[in-house]
Amino acid sequence: MDWSRRKFLAAASAAGVVPSLLPGSAGAQTPKRGGTLRTIINPEPPSLITALNVQFPVQVVGSKIYQGLLRYDFNLKPYPCLAKSWTISPDGRVYTFTLQDKVTWHDGEPFSADDVVFSAGKMLPETHPRWRISSDRLESVKALDPHTVQFTLKQPFSAFISTFLSFGCPMYPKHIYDGKDYRTNPANSTPIGTGPFKLKEWKRGSFIHLVRNDNYWDPGKPYLDEIIYDVVPDSAQRVAAIETGRTDLVQNNDIEYFDVPRLKQQKNLVFTTKGNEVVSPIAWMDINLRLPKFQDKRFRKAMMHAIDRQFIVDKLYFGLGKVANGPVASTTLFYDEKVLVKYPYDPKKAIELMDEMGLKPDAKGVRQRVNVLALPYGEVWTRQAELVKQQFGKVGIEVTIETTDSAGWFQRDSNWEFELSFNFVGQFMDPAIGVARVYLSSNIRKGVLATNVEGYINPKIDDLFARGATAPNAEEAQKIYSEIQHILSDDVPVLYLTELQFPTFYNSAFHDVVVNSDGTLGDFDGAWKAT
Repeated sequence: MDWSRRKFLAAASAAGVVPSLLPGSAGAQTPKRGGTLRTIINPEPPSLITALNVQFPVQVVGSKIYQGLLRYDFNLKPYPCLAKSWTISPDGRVYTFTLQDKVTWHDGEPFSADDVVFSAGKMLPETHPRWRISSDRLESVKALDPHTVQFTLKQPFSAFISTFLSFGCPMYPKHIYDGKDYRTNPANSTPIGTGPFKLKEWKRGSFIHLVRNDNYWDPGKPYLDEIIYDVVPDSAQRVAAIETGRTDLVQNNDIEYFDVPRLKQQKNLVFTTKGNEVVSPIAWMDINLRLPKFQDKRFRKAMMHAIDRQFIVDKLYFGLGKVANGPVASTTLFYDEKVLVKYPYDPKKAIELMDEMGLKPDAKGVRQRVNVLALPYGEVWTRQAELVKQQFGKVGIEVTIETTDSAGWFQRDSNWEFELSFNFVGQFMDPAIGVARVYLSSNIRKGVLATNVEGYINPKIDDLFARGATAPNAEEAQKIYSEIQHILSDDVPVLYLTELQFPTFYNSAFHDVVVNSDGTLGDFDGAWKAT
């Protein structure tokens, strides 16, 4: 098959997903150049290098600097970014990308096929947990000429075309990173990408200031002069900023969910939950299965029964999202509710399971003690930690809540320095990409976030994921992924909590802010301000 910009626009128009028809668009109005988008980043990212850190705050800012080969519409169909067209061989093994013309890095050096080969074939397999799932399937990646790259797979992998978004396979400059230590490279403090915006200044604890890339490869873009991300740790200050117009955009965890109903009534704000389709994140609690206390799955099931997850959806998220019962989000391909083992809120059942195990209460009524690492992403996560402590306590599980900042949480979770840890992980369109990485025994990688940090080892699951990724058709893949969902929902390698929906609010003077399935994780090259 061959894709080009013209073919995409024709298909998108038929599907009703042309940017001018998306939330916050201005119909047939001509975009205007100029203006500042002032927004919020919370918590402050520890880095802007998206190849090294997949935390949301890093991706929110870094996605304006670094790009992937493709973008994906609301129906998860690919369309051009740094690649203007591509072909897939009839046997599904060879993907050939033709790159955009005259793309340069922010330092003026040309972007070429060699950068793609370096990024996808050398740097990202070592540093990026999402890309590693794909890179393990590569037989080769090579430059056919300066503007053509060929990926050859060991065997067909139908999800491969879904892996090239900016936060799944970001492009990095070979001339800056090749031959150097990726994590300690001094260039990490001055990011160099191909994106529509460049880093001008980062005043730690205060703001991150991006400015227009005047040499951007897409003529006439970007329209905005600058984007300023204010670091605002306090949730009350964040909501006051969007209410009063001091900020133009809030996203992801910026606004506490209890503020959403009130903000939806403000006529100068656009509200949407669109733009979550690529990520479709599931919130859960990582379990360090290396610890003896968690190795009996009856205790893991007891913990599931002890948590009122519908209460979390209704009262903490104010109805945004839904209870998660397994490893695949209901918005993702191959979800199968019929096969799931479910855990309704049932403290009596939790106690029965612990009694069956011989976990009897001591003189203080405590059956087991656990430490819970809270996620430092706002009040809703703090409240969840407090709720879990309260509800676990009712069944005799004593909780100590541990807190840290974003960098500290990254360090502890990725290095297995936790007992239970709140987390949320994206699905990224296909279980072979966003789901498998959390459960594959081959992806137990200390120091790398969003991998199998639990230490879950199940050869049956390893085999099923391998078969699912190479299934000859959707029907066979569905059978395999249904079996995976049944096994994992029964094994409980993590404590499944909620399917998240992130609320986005932005000033109605801005248009084309959310234009595809990666929402505010997009590059904003087409966003513009009317007044």
